[in-house]
Amino acid sequence: MTTFEICYLCLEPFFPPLQRGIRTELKRLAKSRRQRMEILDVGGRFSNYTIGVPASITVTDLPRNTEVQERLHLGTTDRMMDRLLHRRSNIKNVHYDDMTRSDLPSESCDCIVAVEVLEHVENDDAFVREVARVMKPDGEFIMTTPNGEAVPNLNPDHKRHYTREELLALLRRHFRTVRVEYAVPGGLLFGLGLRSWTWKHPLKTAVTMVGACTSTLAPRSGTTPGSNKSTNNLIAWCSNQTGAN
Repeated sequence: MTTFEICYLCLEPFFPPLQRGIRTELKRLAKSRRQRMEILDVGGRFSNYTIGVPASITVTDLPRNTEVQERLHLGTTDRMMDRLLHRRSNIKNVHYDDMTRSDLPSESCDCIVAVEVLEHVENDDAFVREVARVMKPDGEFIMTTPNGEAVPNLNPDHKRHYTREELLALLRRHFRTVRVEYAVPGGLLFGLGLRSWTWKHPLKTAVTMVGACTSTLAPRSGTTPGSNKSTNNLIAWCSNQTGAN
């Protein structure tokens, strides 16, 4: 592991709860495989949730071309991709790609992860169809997106926010087994924990870390498929294996 990875993992208790949840799922999947798992991280320009995961990671993202992308820190650049390769020991490849019409080979990935990506995609059905094509028959797709039952769409780059039923309907068109749950609860602490870290502003960073750590201790009444309008995110697991999850 690189020095960056070791330092980052020492701070894992202060990661936002959603990010830690994705890391837990990916590590569980990686340990369940006899051979080193191939993970495709779509839209993963930072890919922090795959740090230390014992797998080979391919990161794809759109190039940063527009003013909206620049303002909202979306998409990626050559410099960002080079830095990612330099800092990380488990990154196999970085690749500019549009997942609605991907040039990746069919059935090439054991696991595909898309954290807070689908809401940015105009043609969401094409995106999910391509994920299903690129994923191996025994693979899994894990994704998160804002909960449309609780979070108003105020982001100029978000095409939509899904309700749980809307997301289920979309994913079931392309996967045999789909599970969608409400993720961590929202609230002030959750919001504080999502802010960026910056060592130039240590007090702000400390508040962010405390918010992320403390929000994990909040009651998680939204982890079952029941109705819940107090959680900020949905998390989905998809597979083409009968009886998976």
